[in-house]
Amino acid sequence: MKKKQDLPAIGWREWLSLPELGIVAVKAKIDTGARSSAIHAFDLQTFSSEDKYKVRFKVHPYQRNPHTTVISEAEILEEREVRNSGGHTELRLTIVTLVVLGGSEWPIELTLTNRDVMGFRMLLGRQAVRDRFLVNPGKSYLLSRNLSPTGKKQVKRIIV
Repeated sequence: MKKKQDLPAIGWREWLSLPELGIVAVKAKIDTGARSSAIHAFDLQTFSSEDKYKVRFKVHPYQRNPHTTVISEAEILEEREVRNSGGHTELRLTIVTLVVLGGSEWPIELTLTNRDVMGFRMLLGRQAVRDRFLVNPGKSYLLSRNLSPTGKKQVKRIIV
């Protein structure tokens, strides 16, 4: 385990990729208040393949863009009860997949849920960032400043 002062800093939001799911870029809110990570998924279809319990699902990785759809498939780790931001308990399918952020790659547990009305398509929870990064809540895109899928540089807003 690295010492805290040796950990790289990330902002409260970052662009990241999920290569095993075919997701090149998704903007994630770094949410240390959430234990687990979650992604917006819909049209979930469970099935068995080679004695493994799997799920096929669709993702709109970009907020306010229903035209870009990624179809992903993964082995199901478990079904888990998760309390959502409204305080309601929801049964969610959970998978394990690789996440890539700032040159680092590691496996995370990811729950599948409908986040269509939420501000971010993905939450990266505290289990995923623990002992890997320090979170600077006053900054954005510290490790992914130029990774916007549109190719546009992220523009910092200055409030006077």
